[in-house]
Amino acid sequence: MHEMGIVLHLAKTLDETAEEENLTKIGSVTLQVGEVSGIMTDLFTDCWNYFRGRHKALTECELILETIPAVTYCEGCGKTYPTVPQGRQCPHCGSWETWLKQGNECIIKEIEAE
Repeated sequence: MHEMGIVLHLAKTLDETAEEENLTKIGSVTLQVGEVSGIMTDLFTDCWNYFRGRHKALTECELILETIPAVTYCEGCGKTYPTVPQGRQCPHCGSWETWLKQGNECIIKEIEAE
């Protein structure tokens, strides 16, 4: 359950940001989560709701999750394709020489604060 660790890191980062910027309240945080990051968004939201109450600046902070689609690049033909429905083998040329271009990230996109 790495969701709890990520939430703790996110809360710590937001606490530090609030302190550095003299913020009394953070209204929302938008987090971009990769489609194949392994983060279970329902569990992540539950952990967030639990921990935000323990951080003064975050008690009313809304968590907004955006999904980054997983995209794979094929070395064989130079094309990209959606990872989840296709898997690792390129649907264009059949090559297995592919790599994940995007979709495993977890990025703070935006913080809305007072």
